[in-house]
Amino acid sequence: MAMRLVHAAALAALIAGPAWAADSVKNPLTESETWNDLRGDVIGEAEIASAEGLLSIEAPYRAHDAATVPVVLKQTDPSKSITAATVVVDENPAPVAAVFGFSPAMGVLDFELRVRVNQYSNVRVIAETPDGFHMTGRYVKASGGCSAPATKDPEVALASMGKMKLRSFDEGALVSTPRREAQIMIRHPNYSGLQRDQITQLFIPAHFIDHLEVWQGDELLFTMDGGISISENPVFRFGYNDNGSTSLTVKATDTDGNSFESELPKSVSG
Repeated sequence: MAMRLVHAAALAALIAGPAWAADSVKNPLTESETWNDLRGDVIGEAEIASAEGLLSIEAPYRAHDAATVPVVLKQTDPSKSITAATVVVDENPAPVAAVFGFSPAMGVLDFELRVRVNQYSNVRVIAETPDGFHMTGRYVKASGGCSAPATKDPEVALASMGKMKLRSFDEGALVSTPRREAQIMIRHPNYSGLQRDQITQLFIPAHFIDHLEVWQGDELLFTMDGGISISENPVFRFGYNDNGSTSLTVKATDTDGNSFESELPKSVSG
């Protein structure tokens, strides 16, 4: 009986693997009247080329949790420098989820974030390089992400607000430069303004991280100017070129005027 269970589990894994792989390629960007209306506000009249060959994006076809949809950016052409990226969720009440700025210390871009998706929508990324703008994206089936109830009582969430944690991973080396991978977790309710207090049933005012900086020593890694579409308790996972400093420093501000700063040791964990 035990052997049959093992075989069944193995078969399920084989079936699930190709299904997930298929999902990753069957949800390209779709035609969007919403984007046609948004485009001028987001990028002006600048030309936008395809990001094919430069940058890939991974996002689930059907999101497990609309309030924390993972979006992974991977640079596929290391010969170009990606200096910024704008993440847009077309159908969200505030479509621009975040604008990221990347320093050369990030190296070849490998970056993950989590966003809220309010209804079936394109999730697009517009990357900026010295030769202009390049766009790619995925169509994600999810709904209710911006109004999903917060996972903690407001008083509890505010009590732990601003606490930060770093996980570091050893990626080995890329050419002659030490390459590292890190994950930064920030405690913050990131209220969207569309959620209700579960006791009073009144809307909770929008309150979210609007600016973030991550440094190693005196070298800036990346910045973020964020909106309501970044998930509760934001998490960012990214690769970067290690300059030998012993810690990363994270600085953040939110829309209520709070400032947070933590120096986080780079100790490696699994």
